[in-house]
Amino acid sequence: MRVAALHTYPVKGCHRLDHDAARVEPWGLAGDRRWMIVDADGVGVTQRRHPALATLRPTLRSGGLVLRGPGHPDLDVPEPTGGEPTPARTFRHRKFDVEARAAGPAADAWLTTALGHPVRLVWLARPTRHIARGDRRHDPGDQVSFADAYPLLLTVTASLDALNGWLAEADAAPAPMARFRPNLVVEGAPAWAEDGWTGRDLRIGDSVFRAAGGCDRCAVTTVDQETGTRTGQEPLRTLARHRRIDRAVVFGLNLVPVAVGTVAVGDPVRLATDDPPRASGSAS
Repeated sequence: MRVAALHTYPVKGCHRLDHDAARVEPWGLAGDRRWMIVDADGVGVTQRRHPALATLRPTLRSGGLVLRGPGHPDLDVPEPTGGEPTPARTFRHRKFDVEARAAGPAADAWLTTALGHPVRLVWLARPTRHIARGDRRHDPGDQVSFADAYPLLLTVTASLDALNGWLAEADAAPAPMARFRPNLVVEGAPAWAEDGWTGRDLRIGDSVFRAAGGCDRCAVTTVDQETGTRTGQEPLRTLARHRRIDRAVVFGLNLVPVAVGTVAVGDPVRLATDDPPRASGSAS
């Protein structure tokens, strides 16, 4: 098994960046989802309601990022290291906020124009827990970015091939891997092999990750990640028909860093097959 692709998402919900190599930090790949667009209540804006987020292509630079989008001039946004913290939460139903910092009126105005809705941009200076203990099977700890639940997501190319076979049987178009917004794409494993990795450690490059269980999928998989348009009910409908596990529609594997280092395209992926699965601790 080897790494076939690496991706980060500088602004939660927006377009990906592709990498040849990436640094692994306790809360995920460096630069991944440290920024988030929020509404007037400080709740994250996602593609579930605003699929046009996919058309925004922010890029990182040292000490900030550059907002880019079709029909809009580029805007440089420095990391807002000063000022008072502002509360933010990834989802409205989450039980508590994290302390973020406001990017400022220029970024807010740019994004409001781009999305056609009043929004603000915030930055997570210090990754921290935003999911209560006990809400997840394996606890990612207190260091999490603005990711939905876990620091990283891994997907397997053969599993996508299997899904696309089911889609062909349903006379539906194939789904590209981008629909699932992974950080790490692995090739060389059999379809759905990742189902058996939960609780084990994976060594990738000089980093080690805990496999924390399958990823429950949502309507974001129905958004074209290049055009920001919804494509109907697929591939989620077919995925739900074949991959409903413990009341969740599963594609991909959540990961938690155990030993940080670097990962790169081409790195071997090794499963600690000689070790028994670790027991779940407090879950989050």
